[in-house]
Amino acid sequence: MRGTGTPRFVDAVLDWRPIWFLARLALVGAYLLGGLVKLSDWPAAVAEQAHFGMNPPALWSGLTIAVELIGPALILWGRFVWLGAGMLGVFTLLAACVANAFWAMPAGHERFMATNSFFEHVGLIGGFVLAALVARMEQRRA
Repeated sequence: MRGTGTPRFVDAVLDWRPIWFLARLALVGAYLLGGLVKLSDWPAAVAEQAHFGMNPPALWSGLTIAVELIGPALILWGRFVWLGAGMLGVFTLLAACVANAFWAMPAGHERFMATNSFFEHVGLIGGFVLAALVARMEQRRA
């Protein structure tokens, strides 16, 4: 261990150059996959938006696909990470409020599951903020 208290193997992993890209890929992978799946099955994407009461559903499907593909691309590219993170953060908050409105549900298992999902999405938003902060620190160092 060094003076920071961090074990050497942890330092080695964190210093490994590909780890920054892999961490970003892990953060945005589900969004990227979701955008590709929706793009490949447009009728299902529109039906999903209709299910959540989003009107007009085709417009919301297009916007969702754009955010789910452009946001991750910016984060993975490593440029304009703040923009990609902001896009996905706002999208995630809106989606969590629409799909997991636990505050409007009666007590029970469904509300419990929606509450967990909502706060998992809040955690993802924190991850996007951290990705933007790390990217900014990297840019300042360069």
